[in-house]
Amino acid sequence: MSSKEQKTPEGQAPEEIIMDQHEEVEAVESDASAEQVDPRDEKIANLEAQLAEAETRERDSVLRIKAEMENLRRRTELDVEKAHKFALEKFVNELLPVLDSLDRALEVADKDNDAMAAMVEGIELTRKSMLDVVAKFGVQVVADIDVPMDPNVHQAIAMVESDEVAAGNVLMVMQKGYTLNGRTIRAAMVSVAKAKG
Repeated sequence: MSSKEQKTPEGQAPEEIIMDQHEEVEAVESDASAEQVDPRDEKIANLEAQLAEAETRERDSVLRIKAEMENLRRRTELDVEKAHKFALEKFVNELLPVLDSLDRALEVADKDNDAMAAMVEGIELTRKSMLDVVAKFGVQVVADIDVPMDPNVHQAIAMVESDEVAAGNVLMVMQKGYTLNGRTIRAAMVSVAKAKG
């Protein structure tokens, strides 16, 4: 008789008895493990949570530092750009009295006198060449009349009634103004027209 043919008194083959016993042992072991929590597993879970939190903090810190560095780089680029753009401001301020002197010389020169014609022409050419040179570096003259008064580039020193110029427009320029790359170096001193009555 083979072992499969042998039956125990309860009618089970020996393999079935072993399988049943094995299943019972596994059930008992799983119940025991469910009741007992290994302290090492709890510690591992705690350490994993701490590690994840530290990684998040580190990532946030790195992102913050990168953002600060990018902002610093941008600010530095702007400062360098402004330094390049307005480096000539002090130099141009020193030239303005020279330009004013040339303008005054032309105003008072006797242009009808033939003996003075060469000198007047020389002053005009000197003034023109000086304005051309400073214009290459971004300097613009503010001397237009009959334009709306702009407080950014004009300094009104008088209001005069006028029929020729619209109210609020520049009527006369007493002293020319200058800008460097759009920034006012010296505001033009002007009189502004106002309506009669």
